[in-house]
Amino acid sequence: MRLVACLNCHTQYDVTDVHAKTIPCRCGEAIDNVPLQAKDARIARCGSCGAGVQRDAESCQYCGSEIVREPGEHSLICPECYARCANGSRFCTACGVGIRPEQVRIEGYELPCPACSTLMPPRQVGGIGVNECLSCHGLWTPGESFDLLVSRAIEARQQASPAELYALKPRVTGSNPARQSVRYRNCPECDGSMARRNYRNKSGVIIDTCSKHGVWLDADELEQIAGFILSGAAGERFEPESAEERKQKAASAAALARFAAERAKSQFNQTSGLSSFSSDGGAVESIASLLFKMLN
Repeated sequence: MRLVACLNCHTQYDVTDVHAKTIPCRCGEAIDNVPLQAKDARIARCGSCGAGVQRDAESCQYCGSEIVREPGEHSLICPECYARCANGSRFCTACGVGIRPEQVRIEGYELPCPACSTLMPPRQVGGIGVNECLSCHGLWTPGESFDLLVSRAIEARQQASPAELYALKPRVTGSNPARQSVRYRNCPECDGSMARRNYRNKSGVIIDTCSKHGVWLDADELEQIAGFILSGAAGERFEPESAEERKQKAASAAALARFAAERAKSQFNQTSGLSSFSSDGGAVESIASLLFKMLN
C-alpha cells in the first residue's frame, strides 16, 4: 500500500493504484502524488495498538502483538514521518500516528447510460476516470481515457514472456460486424448520436464514439479488445521504456485486471442458467483471468 497525506489537514489517502500527478483532498487542498522518500527509524511503537515498546522487545506488553523487525517486511511508509513500517501496521512504529487511509475522491458526475438509461456513477480504474453502468455493465470512457485503458491492456502483453503468451493464448471474441444488429446510441454528455466503428478496422469489436466527449463500450467489449491485442492481431510496436515507466504501467495494468475481474464476477452473479465451466469440466478462462495470470 502506498500512502500520501495532506499537509494542511493530515488526511491520509491510499494512492496504490492512482497515477494522477495530484489528488484532491476533502479540505480543498491539492496533494502531490509522488513517492515518499522512506527512511529507517527505530521501532518505538507497536504497529497494532500504537503503544510504546522497549528497544529490544519481541512483542507488545499491552496487546501481545509481535514486533516485526525483519527489513524485508517493512514496505509501508508512514505519510507523516516517512519511516518504514511493517506491512499491515495500523500505527506508525516510529512516530505512532494512526494509519487510516481514505479512498481518493473520484472527480466526475453521474451520467445516463446510453444503453439502458440507468445513471452511471463515476469511478477510477488505475487512476483513470470512467463511468460504469451497474445495470448493463457498459463503460463510458470520457476524453482520452479509452486510449489509456487500452494501453494498460497492451502493457499486460508486454510484460509476459514468450512461454506465457503461448500458454495463455487468449480467445478473440470479436465477430463479423456485418452480421451484428445495428443500434445507434446517444452520447451521455451531449445526447448526440455516436458513430459506430470497428476497433482497428479488423477486430470485430464495434465501439460507439463521440468525437467530442468519449467512447462507449458495451459489456465485455473492453475485455474483447484486450483479447484482440493479447492475440497479437493488433500488430503493436513499442519503443523501449524506462524502469520507472514500466513500474507505473505495471501497477495500472494490475488495476485494470482487478477491475475486469470485478466486472466478470458481477455479471456472472447476475446471470442465471450460465456456467463458467465447459462441458468437459475445464474452466473457460476470461480475458480478466488471463490478465491476472500474466501480472501475478
